[in-house]
Formats: sequence, structure tokens, C-alpha cells
Amino acid sequence: MATQKNIIDQVFPETLKILADLIKFQTESGTSNLKLIEYCEKKLDEIEATSFKTFHESGLQANLFSTINGKEKLNGGGIILAGHTDVVPASSNEWSSDPYIAREKNNRIYGRGSCDMKGFIACTLAMAPFFSKQNLKKPIHFSYTYDEETSCLGAPVLLRELKKRNIDFSICVIGEPTNMKAIHAHKGYNEYTTFFTGLAGHASDPEHGVNAIEYAIRYINKLMELREELKRRKPRDSVFTPPYSTLQIGKISGGLFTNVIADQCTVDWEVRPVTPEDGKFINQNIESYVEETLLPEMRKVYPQSNIKKETVGETIGFSKVEKSDAVDLICNLTGDNSRGVVSFGTEAGLFQELGISTVVCGPGSIEQAHTIDEYVTFDQLKLCLKMLVDLRNRLI
Repeated sequence: MATQKNIIDQVFPETLKILADLIKFQTESGTSNLKLIEYCEKKLDEIEATSFKTFHESGLQANLFSTINGKEKLNGGGIILAGHTDVVPASSNEWSSDPYIAREKNNRIYGRGSCDMKGFIACTLAMAPFFSKQNLKKPIHFSYTYDEETSCLGAPVLLRELKKRNIDFSICVIGEPTNMKAIHAHKGYNEYTTFFTGLAGHASDPEHGVNAIEYAIRYINKLMELREELKRRKPRDSVFTPPYSTLQIGKISGGLFTNVIADQCTVDWEVRPVTPEDGKFINQNIESYVEETLLPEMRKVYPQSNIKKETVGETIGFSKVEKSDAVDLICNLTGDNSRGVVSFGTEAGLFQELGISTVVCGPGSIEQAHTIDEYVTFDQLKLCLKMLVDLRNRLI
């Protein structure tokens, strides 16, 4: 049997090649990822993996789910290696080189998505032939989703299909950049845009207009009051820093000129709830304030006034559990028994909600994700490959 080092030495050049190929696909959130999915599917077809796809309603984005069967076939408590294919936008004017052409320098590979999180996908694709050559005790599954960066829009489409197929899984590894540390919890992430519609008029006669900006300010002030309530609601056993749910106003836009009563205003805001109840608390209270206070005042002057809150996305949190097979597995494979939490959101809570023991662990540092000249180090990719080689050895 080939040694761990021999396999890593053999697979690493292929990992870099695959990662360079993946970076070339400009899969910004909300744009098509079909060519990348076709590339991944072809790689997995070559080793006779069984695959299916699920699509966004537009048909322009797809999730790919592929399986290398083990002795126990599909219902043998398989292990999912999960990653998202989308990346955040990159401006070539700001980068040292083209963000969509991989560049190797100082034992790093640069390019948009190299760290978040095409590096992990490249490792799994490079290792796939080594999984397929063995008669595994359990299946290995490869899950590649679209639009994780925009509130995890792709994963729920895939998970609904998995639930329909009644496939049993024991563990899911989400390969987000954690410096190959096991992460066992993160907060939820809820993103909203609230639209205010008032009545324009001359600023010299404010009583005959409805100033959308002024009502937006009152709305924001109410959110700030609720934010203080969130601090008082913090769980005693919270593992997060800060230990309470947070609320933040990200963007305000509206108005034309100082002498015109603004009839339009929008507010972009977010909540990162420690518990689902905190998310409900915010929404119920702000909606009551709108219905009972703001709208009645606005509509006294102009009956067509309106306040509409749209949900950009709501990502369920990833909850710490007392006993996690997934976390235990990764700690054993990496030899690092530390278990941490992160402030960023992932698809982990969605897989956990399906009853799958889940852990977040992948190559690269979150400090490099979404940055200009994003990169992942060779050492991190090799640590990921080591983990996957050891996983393979456990399954043969």
C-alpha cells in the first residue's frame, strides 16, 4: 500500500492544476456555474462516480452531488465532502494580477476563490481517484453547491432532493477555510432590505409630504433598541464572541435633494442570531412597530405609503452538540483536538438540520477570503490532502 506521503506527493501537483482550472471559472454569486459543474462532473464520471444535479429555477446554476459507493452502498452512512462553487466579485484593477488566472508564488496559489473555497474542492477532486480504487467500507459523497455567498441559496435545493431520495448519511465535512481546525458552531446569518415609500413634496411644506428617510430613521432607532435587548437575551452557555446575537445596519440610501421631501428610502441590515428565537424576536418586534406605529402615521397623510421588508436570505446557525461524530472524526484525522467557533456563516446548519453530524474544516484562513490577492498556501492544501488520505485509509 502506498504511504501517506507518497500519495500526497503524487496528488499535490494534480491539486494545483485542478485549482488553477477552477479559478478560471468566473463563478461570482448569482452568475452561472454550469461550466464549472460540468468540469467537476466529468472528473467524477472518469472514476465512475454516480452523480445527479439540481438546478436553480433559472436553469443557469446547479448543484452537483456525486457518490463513490462503498460495500454498504448508498444507505451505508456515507461521508459527505461539501463545498460551494461561487465566489465574491473581484476587480482586476485592484489585484496584482488577473484574479481569475491562478498565480503561484512563495508557496502560495493566488486567485479569486483559491481560499474560499475552491482549494477544498480541488483537494477532493484530486483525491477522488484514490477513493474509487478501494473497496470502501462506506460511501464517499461530493457535494458542490451554488450561491453559498448569498445566504446559502443553493444548498436547500440540493438537500430537498437528498431528503426525497431518503439517502442515509453519517457525517458531513464542510470545507470552508478554518486553517484545518475543527469548527463545531457558528451563528446564523439573516439579511434584510426594508423599502420605505412616502410622498414627495417641497421641503417648505413638510406637513403635506411623507418623508421616507425620517421614517427609516425611526425604524433604525427601533432596531437599535432591539439590539440592546439582544445583549440581555444572551444564553448563559454561549460559546460565541460576543456571546449575544448581533444586529447591524449596513447601508441606507434615499432622497434626491435637500429641498425635496424624500419619497423613497431603503435600509439594508442584518442579524446574526445565537438562537433561532432571537431572529424571531427581532422580526416580530420590528413588524409590530411598523404595523402599529409607523404605517398608521404615514397613511394619515398619504394612504399609499408603505414599508416593505424583503428577506435577502436567512442562514440557519450551526449549533454545538454535546457529542459529534463529525467533530471527533476530524480531530482524530488532523491530530488536533481543539474545537472552535467562527463568526462567519456556512451551509453547516442546513446539513445539521437534516440530522447529519456536521463539522466545518478546510484549508486556508478566513482572513484571506474575499480579499484582494486572495491566496491559499501550499502547506494548507497539503494538510487537507493528508486529512483526506487518512480518511481514505480509515474506510478501506
